[in-house]
Amino acid sequence: MRTETIESPYKGKRGIRRLLNAFSYSCSGLQEAFRNEDAFRQEVMLAAVLIPLTFLIEREMFGRALMISCVLLLLVIELINSAIEATVDRISLDDHRLAKRAKDIGSAAVLIGLVNLAVVWTLVLLN
Repeated sequence: MRTETIESPYKGKRGIRRLLNAFSYSCSGLQEAFRNEDAFRQEVMLAAVLIPLTFLIEREMFGRALMISCVLLLLVIELINSAIEATVDRISLDDHRLAKRAKDIGSAAVLIGLVNLAVVWTLVLLN
């Protein structure tokens, strides 16, 4: 008995077409997150302040790179958390312990990202 898996029709794209599609989807995802997610907008505003600040306060390239990467990592974590929340809400808006668990774990990841940012920035600035 043979079972067929149904895949997305977009999976067949190759080469430059695939890259262009992926870039377009990524831009759309950023727009959707910025338009619909308050936390993502707040963290983008934080990034808009912190990233230029690194060029004013940090002289070593490694420290600057570390500080900027922590800010960008926080944005990545927030995007993943937002995707988890959207997926859970798509499945059901009913209260369910597993839905709560998924959302709480995503939120915990954001918290750890914020703590990481604060710790790294503090250590680099105090060095």
